[in-house]
Amino acid sequence: MDMSVVQAAVPKFIAGFELTVWMSFIGIIGSVLVGLVCSLIQYFKVPIVSKVIACYVEISRNTPLLIQLFFLYYAFPVIGWKMSAETCGFLGLTFLGGSYMAEAFSGGFTGIASTQIDAGKAIGMNRLQLARYVIFPQGLSLSMPALAANVIFLIKETSIFSVIAIPELTNTALDLIGIYYRSNEYLLMLVIAYAIILIPLSIILTILERRVRYGSFGN
Repeated sequence: MDMSVVQAAVPKFIAGFELTVWMSFIGIIGSVLVGLVCSLIQYFKVPIVSKVIACYVEISRNTPLLIQLFFLYYAFPVIGWKMSAETCGFLGLTFLGGSYMAEAFSGGFTGIASTQIDAGKAIGMNRLQLARYVIFPQGLSLSMPALAANVIFLIKETSIFSVIAIPELTNTALDLIGIYYRSNEYLLMLVIAYAIILIPLSIILTILERRVRYGSFGN
């Protein structure tokens, strides 16, 4: 283990670290928004649209992110829609994550006590009001364990971005190994970089999950 090799590679790993965090953040936000909309549509069984959403969820969850990225990066330019690698990564992560988040939210929403829904209807709430004041607050607390697991999963999935030459952490490590043949140093730095992201985040999400665990009512 040559520490001078590690020290020389630190700036490149910092750049890859920042890109990984940024793309993870944007992809997760997009996934949560897509998942929330999809789950509400499925919960209220909106005609036609709910079936389209069900197809999207099945396709997204049952195809690898690698294939989705290849499709976005190589197939779309054929029809004249050329995107940057970063845009493809963001769209791919959102497409994949949206389906997982939709299932997480759906699990939480269906776990709400029926008496809560009946009470909301009894006082004259419409669908939008039910979603805002009854379903979403309680469903969020019930969905929290699955949402937290999905956040960790999506961050780890950013390592796939290396196949379309996005210079995130994994791509940075592979490039340096290919140039300098110092696998031990660069793989150790890669592991440490992901640990810096995932371990504190995992602790924070566990604490958050415990704090919202008692947010459901009527059970």
